[in-house]
Amino acid sequence: MKTIHQIAPQRIRLVKKGNDTGGPVVYWMTREQRVADNWALLLAQNIAVEHKRALVVVFCLVPDYPGANIRHYGFMLKGLQEVEQKLQKLKIPFVLLQGTPPEILPGYLAKIKGAFLVTDFDPLKIKRSWQQAVVAGMEGSFYVVDGHNIVPCWHASPKQEYAAYTLRPKINKLLPEFLCNFPTLVPHPVGSKKVSAASGDWHKVYNSVADHSVQEVDWLIPGEKAANESIRGFLKNGLQTYNEKRNDPNLDGQSNISPYLHFGHIAPQRVALLVSEARVQAEEKEAFLEELIVRRELADNFCFYNENYDRFEGFPEWARKTLDAHRSDRREYKYSLDTFEHCKTHDELWNAAQRQMMERGKMHGYLRMYWAKKILEWSASPEAAIKTALYLNDRYELDGRDPNGFAGIAWSIGGVHDRAWQERPILGKVRYMSYAGCARKFDVKQYVARWLDTQSN
Repeated sequence: MKTIHQIAPQRIRLVKKGNDTGGPVVYWMTREQRVADNWALLLAQNIAVEHKRALVVVFCLVPDYPGANIRHYGFMLKGLQEVEQKLQKLKIPFVLLQGTPPEILPGYLAKIKGAFLVTDFDPLKIKRSWQQAVVAGMEGSFYVVDGHNIVPCWHASPKQEYAAYTLRPKINKLLPEFLCNFPTLVPHPVGSKKVSAASGDWHKVYNSVADHSVQEVDWLIPGEKAANESIRGFLKNGLQTYNEKRNDPNLDGQSNISPYLHFGHIAPQRVALLVSEARVQAEEKEAFLEELIVRRELADNFCFYNENYDRFEGFPEWARKTLDAHRSDRREYKYSLDTFEHCKTHDELWNAAQRQMMERGKMHGYLRMYWAKKILEWSASPEAAIKTALYLNDRYELDGRDPNGFAGIAWSIGGVHDRAWQERPILGKVRYMSYAGCARKFDVKQYVARWLDTQSN
């Protein structure tokens, strides 16, 4: 049976070659919260088998992660309970630590004499700073594995790509090499008395999370099993009309798997393999795979190579220049964060989109662009618009705090991955979207009635 070293060595980065302390191999689970189809977990088991060591999976729960609340924690914790149960059947202990990784993980590694640490690739600054701090405080070897991108981010391109059309040929050239099936995780043959496999007190953990101000959603079941059932249901009943329905917010034409991808409940690579095997027209597959692979991996590329992905300074030069030139333009409407958050603008479509996000935890993808662009139009500055959009997106979207969200807001407000358009007030040459344009694409009144009619909600 081939190992990850043989199948996809480019996914692995040895960040630190440390001392072999003789202890177990630790998989520090972060972005990929699943057992199946998990390249980092597979690598950890490969190393453990090779060195005849125990294997343990550790998750560090940060109770006050920026922007997160019980909507996100509840979804995540239910998924992690399933991870624990699946790992128990494979004789792999799951340990939940509470605190930031730099505070809690080095001490835990020292306690169990962890010899090898494996973790998930993540392009976001906070995650990368945690990894750097953990490396500095540990004695053993440290590996990072990109199991989120089908073509590893650092292998697809060595720089920030200008747009999808510059990344697409690079991805497509490498896909045949990386779009392969996964090795199988097996019951682990080596145990350890140093690592406890006792089940965690999930109720206590749930109550330890600080922010319960945003309600959880009940329309989407979290976890690995539900994620697989969801995508298989979409492939059976939705993929054949995906291209036709996906941009109409009144139709259930999208896959709704973005929360599962964000929390790592399913591997994007598994989704791509399933889509490739589906018996539908080629153009439907291509449209879906463009979003799943090229657009999603473009977002990781942006956040990995641009440290200002969440700031005005991260916009391309042409966008910064044109937005600067229009800073003093008169705003017909200028709203506070409270007005935005409570759906009290003059625009019924914007209010309905915000209401959908607040109630459902997921705004339709087409409207997320309109929503962010209008925040720019109705804010005192681009910086204020970025701050408002990120706050609302991260607070209410299940898949907030994600490279896709950062890239989408940067596209909408700052022309990232786009080009200059006809010059207008406030937006300058940043692409414009209008209520009338939306009305030409779908029944706006129907959408508004659904999300602003309090009786129906």
